[in-house]
Amino acid sequence: MSNAQTIYVIDDEPSIRDSLKQLLELEGYQVVCFDDANKALHKLNRSFAGVVLSDINMPKLDGLAFLQQVQQFDSELPVVFLTGYADVSTAVKAMQQGAYDLFEKPVNEQLLDCLARALDKRKLVLENRQLKRQIEHHCAPGVRILGETPQIQQMMQLLDAIRDTPADVLIEGETGTGKELVARYLHEHGDRNQGHFVAINCGAIPEELIESELFGAASGAYTGANQAREGKFAYANGGTVFLDEIEAMSASLQVKLLRVLEERQVTPVGSNQSIDLDMRVIAATKVDLQTLVDTGQFRADLFFRLNLLKVPIPALRQRKADIPLLYQHFLSIAATRFHKPSMALTEPLRAQLMQYDWPGNVRELRIHAERTVLLGEQLATHSIQALESQQEVLSLAQKVAYYEQSLIEDALAQSQGSIKQTMALLQIPRKTLYDKMAKYQLTRASYTEPN
Repeated sequence: MSNAQTIYVIDDEPSIRDSLKQLLELEGYQVVCFDDANKALHKLNRSFAGVVLSDINMPKLDGLAFLQQVQQFDSELPVVFLTGYADVSTAVKAMQQGAYDLFEKPVNEQLLDCLARALDKRKLVLENRQLKRQIEHHCAPGVRILGETPQIQQMMQLLDAIRDTPADVLIEGETGTGKELVARYLHEHGDRNQGHFVAINCGAIPEELIESELFGAASGAYTGANQAREGKFAYANGGTVFLDEIEAMSASLQVKLLRVLEERQVTPVGSNQSIDLDMRVIAATKVDLQTLVDTGQFRADLFFRLNLLKVPIPALRQRKADIPLLYQHFLSIAATRFHKPSMALTEPLRAQLMQYDWPGNVRELRIHAERTVLLGEQLATHSIQALESQQEVLSLAQKVAYYEQSLIEDALAQSQGSIKQTMALLQIPRKTLYDKMAKYQLTRASYTEPN
């Protein structure tokens, strides 16, 4: 039987101990009886996963003195009192000292209900403590990747094995799994952490600008180039270049990138002078590049060049046991950002989180945690239930629209309603942002902090 269903019974009368033990065991609990409160006290600690049911009037160490000593090492351990003759002053004193509840003998259904609630509370307290310890364990300086499941630990072992190697890396993962976080981990924990980390979204830069953005441009190379421009590759010399959405790169640019990777040199647009490079390239994709290679949409030679070291990131639905840890972490961050009280993950919300598949992965989970802090647990739980009911019937367009709305809401929340900052975060023009806010009925006032 699970230790989480353990009840310590303390009473100096053998007949009462025996009757309580028989009753509680019939209810499915594991019962341990003590005739002396001191004996029970020596068995208790902060990791005890059960509750205590104790008499108040006992020789040697009475119930109130016992409770006082329990409070010294764990104020959240539920102690329920039973007494044969409770007076008002005793009951008040017991509750003031931190007793979970108090009942008069004989036992009734209300006591059984109380013990069930106390056990649920104790389980939640211990789980939240464990989450806090795990978060603190991951609070070392630098980029942190949270997760205790075998899938994420296996990925971490791979990252630690390759972080100091000079070879380029390909990261594969669905949208929202944290590809840039993994790239930053490799950079900050590797031997190139003194150099720059340069992140480039290959799908967000216009085709006519991406070549000069990556390789740089000489003065006069094109209209408006009044002075030489240093490219991202040259700027990242000694550090790391992160190419997100590598699958969006044009065929012509793929050829040039392959040459850069092979020769470790770059020639700015409009220049004949090449620049030697000492950098590591980390590419990321949300699709299966092998499939694109097979259909001729991605160069095979570039794929094989990047595929030397591949890091697959598991989807959140493949490591659901990490959800409570991640969600509690996001709750803490959101509470600090929005100047709200800190929140603990409750059992009803935890159950809802574990039932949903999270197609937007960790990013979607983070956005939901921020909504919980801003709107409260009741609305957050309702939103998951709505998502669950719609998950199987939503069209692709509806799913994309929901995800787009979530990203805009997240950007508005991060920028506290600043349109300019939201435009920068989303990398979209002002008119596009206004149109989409109108489409989803979003107003900047909803995200502006009150004075």
